[in-house]
Parts: sequence; structure tokens; C-alpha cells
Amino acid sequence: MSSSDSMKAVLIKDGQGPIENLYIGDCPQPQPTKPGQVLVKVKMFGLNRMDISQREGQYPLPPGASEILGVEFSGTVAELGPNVHDYLVGDEVFGLTSGGAYAEYVLVNAGMLLPKPSKLSWEQAAAIPEAWITAYQALVAIANVKEGDDVLIHAGASGVGIAAIQLANRFKANRIITTAGSQEKLDFLRSMPLPPTDTINYKTEDFSSRAREITAGKGVDVIIDFIAQDYWNRNISSLALDGRMVLLATLGGESMPTDAEITPILYKRLRIQGTTLRSRSLEYQCGLVEGFKRDVLNGLEGCNTGSQGEDGHLKIYVHKVYKWTEIQEAHREMELNKNSGKIIVEVTQA
Repeated sequence: MSSSDSMKAVLIKDGQGPIENLYIGDCPQPQPTKPGQVLVKVKMFGLNRMDISQREGQYPLPPGASEILGVEFSGTVAELGPNVHDYLVGDEVFGLTSGGAYAEYVLVNAGMLLPKPSKLSWEQAAAIPEAWITAYQALVAIANVKEGDDVLIHAGASGVGIAAIQLANRFKANRIITTAGSQEKLDFLRSMPLPPTDTINYKTEDFSSRAREITAGKGVDVIIDFIAQDYWNRNISSLALDGRMVLLATLGGESMPTDAEITPILYKRLRIQGTTLRSRSLEYQCGLVEGFKRDVLNGLEGCNTGSQGEDGHLKIYVHKVYKWTEIQEAHREMELNKNSGKIIVEVTQA
């Protein structure tokens, strides 16, 4: 291949803007010239909320990341860079990248790839990386969830929430409490083979009071939160002694509330940590991928949102698959926030 090779990709008119600015156009095809790099021909890619923020110009890219949207994909190995020994051209893979997945080809480090199990479809494989590895990072690597812990997971019907609920089951948590904003989403979560033990509609119930009630006044040992400001005091109130809270987003506000409670952090010996995945070092992310492969990958089983499969298996829930010529419709679906499970896009002829 020559450096002049081009490919199709989802691009953004003017570099940023509304949904209507998304279009499929030509751009240079990346080349695996550095040690450890792999070029993957993309079959499917997953949508994430960071894609919306990036499209709107509100998400700063990590150094060296492609300006093309997309951080997760499934596909086949097209070309190997120097010193890549774990994969061969034609291998079926899925994985994470710092950007560039909304394209015919994506460049990725070999350590960020996983072999696609034959039991998983292309769309199911593309639905795994960002949500499941983020959930694994928050719940296992940072919060150190252990058998008998009581866990509160916000945004339960999100991709990360669905994964975290199932991982909490896998790691034998005790009470697994989750919040969502509609009865439809709560019913869906309760229908999973590895469901939460308790669900809370955050629009009609005080999740902090309910969490304390469910745990007989003790509080929860672990919270996975995406909301931040609006939930701060109620999260602090919900935590037990030596509780751990991991912040993954700031959907409810980026600053501390004016009445933020600090003293309970001292007396309850709380540990609060924020984290991101995309901006982490390559070494850190490769370590997470390896841990996920060791602890989780073999237990995954695919199914669509409407089917549940066998009890006891971790499920990958796909909400809907769009063709990439429908990329604007796919982004609209995500902005409506009505999906339970991942929105996936298939790379087809434009």
C-alpha cells in the first residue's frame, strides 16, 4: 500500500457541528508503519456519548488521536506493522482505539485488540470494548469490588451500566442496586439473566434513602457514578464506612454543589476517584484489555435487546444496528437517550 491510498470515513463538515454535519467522504488511509501497529478493516463500530461531544467540539482529543470519530470496532486484520506476532492478516478481531473507528480502516496497537470469539456476531463484538472495559476499569481495577460488597450503579441502562451490573454479579457482590429514569428501562434491567437485585427510578424516588433502606442502614460499599454535581450529597450519604466511589462523567454538572458535604468523607473514610479511559496511557489501556481478556472475555455471550439467552452468562445487548449511510439517524437515536444497549453502525458501501 502507498501513502497516497485513500478510504471512506464518516467526516464532520467544518470540523464540528450538529448532526447534519456528518457525512461520508474520502480521507487518507492510515498505514501501520510503527512497531506494534495493526491496520484493521472495519466491519462494525459502536457509538458512544463522547462521539456526540467530539462532534460538537466539546471533547479534547488525546495527543496523537485521529480526528475521525469512534473508539471501538470489530473487523479483520488487513496489514501488520513491525514486531506484531500475535495476529495474522485475516484474523477476526475487535478492540479499542483512541479514535478513527468511523472508517473503512482503523489503525490500532496490537495490545488493544482482542480475538473475536466465533460465538459472537460482528455487531456484538463491536458493542463490547468501550462499555465493558470501562465498567471493568471502574468496578474491578479501581473500586476493587469483592464478594459480599453492596454496589450502587447509576445509569443502569447505559452500555457501561449494563456491563457493570453483570460484572458485579460475576464478582459476587451482595446487593446490586441500580438507577434508571423510566419504567421501561427498569423492567429491561430486571429481565436480564444477571440482573440487579434492586432498581430505583431516580425521577420518582430518592435513591439515597432507598439505598440505605435496602442495606439496612449500612450504605453501599461501591458507587459507579456518571452524574457528579446533582448526585454529590446523595452519593456521599449513600456510602458505607470505607466506601469507594468512581466518577466516570459529569452529566449533572461539572462543579461541586454549593452545599457539598465534605465532613462525611473524613468520618466515613471514603475513597473517591475520577477516571477516564481514552486519555490513559497506551500501557495502562493494554493492561486493562489483558485483565478483561483474562477475567471476563470467555464468559461473554451475545444477544439482542429483545432476547436474554441462557442464565448465568454475561450478555452483550445490542439496541439497534444502522448502516453507516444512516449515521445521522444513529446519532439522533443516541441523543434521544431511549436505547437500552449499544447502538452499532455497519460499514457498508456508501
